[in-house]
Amino acid sequence: MIQDLSQTLRAMLTQPGLPSPLSGAQIIFDRPSEPFTPSQTTVDLFLYDLRENLELRTNELIVEKSHTQSVTHKPPIRLACSYLVTAWPVSGVDLALQEQLLLSQVLQTLAHYPTIPASFLQGTMTGQVPPLPLVALHPDALKNLSEFWTSLGNKLRPSLTITVTISMPVFDDVVEFLVTTRTTGTTPATGPQQETWLQIGGRVFDQLGNGVAGALVDVLDAGLRTQTDSGGRFTLVRILAGSHTLRVVASGFQPQTRTLTVPGRPEDYQITLTPL
Repeated sequence: MIQDLSQTLRAMLTQPGLPSPLSGAQIIFDRPSEPFTPSQTTVDLFLYDLRENLELRTNELIVEKSHTQSVTHKPPIRLACSYLVTAWPVSGVDLALQEQLLLSQVLQTLAHYPTIPASFLQGTMTGQVPPLPLVALHPDALKNLSEFWTSLGNKLRPSLTITVTISMPVFDDVVEFLVTTRTTGTTPATGPQQETWLQIGGRVFDQLGNGVAGALVDVLDAGLRTQTDSGGRFTLVRILAGSHTLRVVASGFQPQTRTLTVPGRPEDYQITLTPL
């Protein structure tokens, strides 16, 4: 998956219409350690750091309905990928000035896109939501460049850092049958009033999307109580249509109280608890 991001960056830096010398440079992803002597003018994007972007972390589950099944997508990791970009001209005069020109052209090209356009996306990058944010000259990048270059076994040279955040799925989707609603109508012996009783079911998750077993699920205004099974699933029977107050309590988690409308959408019965 990360390799598809690298190919995406290559597509951005080899697009038609770029100025020379960037238009004729090869784009590689090698470690610039000593000796590093490309045979032609080169821009090197060395992937040096991977870490989770905590600001973009989400615990929201996405539930899709398909025929008689529901598919619960657990949230992916938002992975920040940081590249060290260096330029390596090989011929002509004033190689230092050529190096600076190449870096400025790379910076202008990439900084033009706060998010990567769909036309450049390669492989698994295609269709990622939200669009991939790209930060050129990341402010939290390498703090001590001299030590970094020493660790690579090379000498300090001009460089810039770009960071792209991608979505990396790490959990399997959960496929289940859709929650079904059963309706029972009763007509009193006298009068036209009719009560509608329903049966609903749902599931209780932790913030990683795992089912919480043994959680108590109460409908406070109706005096109903049930307990989740080993997969976090619960069923409530003989509940009247309308608005109810639902409370979920589980060991190790903060209690959650919410208003529940019956009947509702399947995702309305998916409850995520927060750890204490």
